[in-house]
Amino acid sequence: MKKLIVFLALVSVMIFSLSCMSDAQTMNNDQTLDARQQSIVTIAAFTANGDLEDLSAALNEGLDAGLTVNEIKEVLVQLYAYAGFPRSLNALNVFMSVMKAREAKGIKDVAGKEASPLSTDKSRLELGTEIQTRLSGSPVAGEIYTFAPAIDQFLKSHLFADIFGRDNLDFQSREIATIAALSSMKGVNPQLQAHFRIGMNTGLTKAQMNSLVSVLKSKVGKPEADNAAEVLNKVLSNK
Repeated sequence: MKKLIVFLALVSVMIFSLSCMSDAQTMNNDQTLDARQQSIVTIAAFTANGDLEDLSAALNEGLDAGLTVNEIKEVLVQLYAYAGFPRSLNALNVFMSVMKAREAKGIKDVAGKEASPLSTDKSRLELGTEIQTRLSGSPVAGEIYTFAPAIDQFLKSHLFADIFGRDNLDFQSREIATIAALSSMKGVNPQLQAHFRIGMNTGLTKAQMNSLVSVLKSKVGKPEADNAAEVLNKVLSNK
């Protein structure tokens, strides 16, 4: 009987320890971006600012952290909408070189999921409006869209339908990439502020946003991180 009591006590201690470890892991995941997400930050930042040498290293780190080839391609393609075709095309060229070098070393990276065809049940404008509204938390309207209706249509039909509607990269990852890219560009703080809010709408926490800023500071540059932190603080103070 005594041995049974001791055994049950040991089992209870083990269960409690495992529970604590699980809670600690959950807390850690909630407090910081994981390695995969941190790699999206650096890949997006170096794509946007045109630092191709550091981008090459970031791409290798991203693959090693578990990003698939198609996820990285998707980040680089998406960023043309924010940083322009030249930056996106240059980044894709660097990625091709990285892939060739890794293949020559015998490294086999996971290709990952291809994007599914867009829904045919809705027009691209309807789909884009739905995605934009979901990410923003409410329908998007403003004087600028009345002044230039074409930009409203392009944002909905192209950015949010054609790009964000592709399902081989989740919305959180897309927002991490967008925030990192905008943080690495000058003169786009209104858009950065909007995407910090959208990022939180996808479930990214305050701690994870601060983690993103920390990655910018340690890997990209202090001025970029300081500006991002200032914008983030404005967003948080207005919530």
